[in-house]
Amino acid sequence: MTAITCTNTPTQKRAFSPFAWISYAFQIQRERKALAEMNDVRLNDIGVTPAQAHQESRKPIWDVPSHWVC
Repeated sequence: MTAITCTNTPTQKRAFSPFAWISYAFQIQRERKALAEMNDVRLNDIGVTPAQAHQESRKPIWDVPSHWVC
């Protein structure tokens, strides 16, 4: 899988918001569900193997890179 680096990270850390975290967790869940439902052609279009998609879609919602966290 290709790593994407975020170059526009904020300079000041925002305060933790439980509502934002829950909202973000549901967003991650939706994205991983969509990834799990993609067929091989679509996965190939985005450069992901079916095994990689399966592995990513099985991760719990809190298992994300630290730069993704709000």
